[in-house]
Amino acid sequence: MHIALVGIGKIAIDQHVPALTASPDWELSATVSRAGSVDGIPVFTDFAQMLEERPDIRVVSLCLPPIPRFDYAAMAIQAGRHVMLEKPPGATLSECHTLEAMARAKRLSLYATWHSREAEMVAPAKAWLKGKTLRKLHINWKEDVRRWHPGQDWIWEPGGLGVFDPGINALSIVTEILPDPIHLMTATLEVPENKQAPIAAKLDFFHPHGAGVTADFDWRQEGEQTWCIDAETDQGVLRLWNGGARMAIDGIEVKPSGRDVSEISGEYPRLYQKMARLVESGNVDVDLSPMRHVADAFTLGRRETVAPFIE
Repeated sequence: MHIALVGIGKIAIDQHVPALTASPDWELSATVSRAGSVDGIPVFTDFAQMLEERPDIRVVSLCLPPIPRFDYAAMAIQAGRHVMLEKPPGATLSECHTLEAMARAKRLSLYATWHSREAEMVAPAKAWLKGKTLRKLHINWKEDVRRWHPGQDWIWEPGGLGVFDPGINALSIVTEILPDPIHLMTATLEVPENKQAPIAAKLDFFHPHGAGVTADFDWRQEGEQTWCIDAETDQGVLRLWNGGARMAIDGIEVKPSGRDVSEISGEYPRLYQKMARLVESGNVDVDLSPMRHVADAFTLGRRETVAPFIE
């Protein structure tokens, strides 16, 4: 299937383009960007022009920042195109609900992707937790914003999410692996005095069976980066680290097993495989649970002003 990639920035070049190039399902047929491009692929600077001139392109993948994403997605759906959304799927929950309703009305596929759910050991972690009693879970997600988001001023503006841009990856994993739903009770957001979005956050969740579920996000981590989830149960302790790529039970690392040799590996290749199946079946996949927790944090969070952030 022909697909257009909109927004040619770091994540598009590092993840989306290699995944599409290697996929048996897709042919990258156009890009839309004011600055970026992909060698050998037709590039448009105007999205409406691309939609008009390329009716053969049935699917659009949006890698834009959250704020402009709704307008592009709505335009694509109105033009009869299936849409794939990079995380987070929008700037607000209301936008996402509107896009889902539009897609269903047009009988088009809409996929709100969460790439961290496709990390190697997320599915095994979910399987191991099933049937066990959770006592405690803690998310420790700390990285260096200067390393991963250099020069991206939009991420500090309203709608940019700040530290929740990586933090939502952890929330997407937790909402996938936990058997029971959770919701936020309290939050503390540390906001630099010269920015609009938090640079760090601490979260405390309600668990229906009384387990302690907490999270610690920080964008000021130097040296080794930390993407770790620890879950204590009545039958042992699970650790997911390296963003869900590795897992240990009671301190002993568990290696991937039982995977079909023909199965696609890698987070973004799996996302595009799922998008192909959604288009083939005409289905919609819009799970907003990770984003709901972030919205609750901005609603409930106690804001603390901290030192200015200077890149």
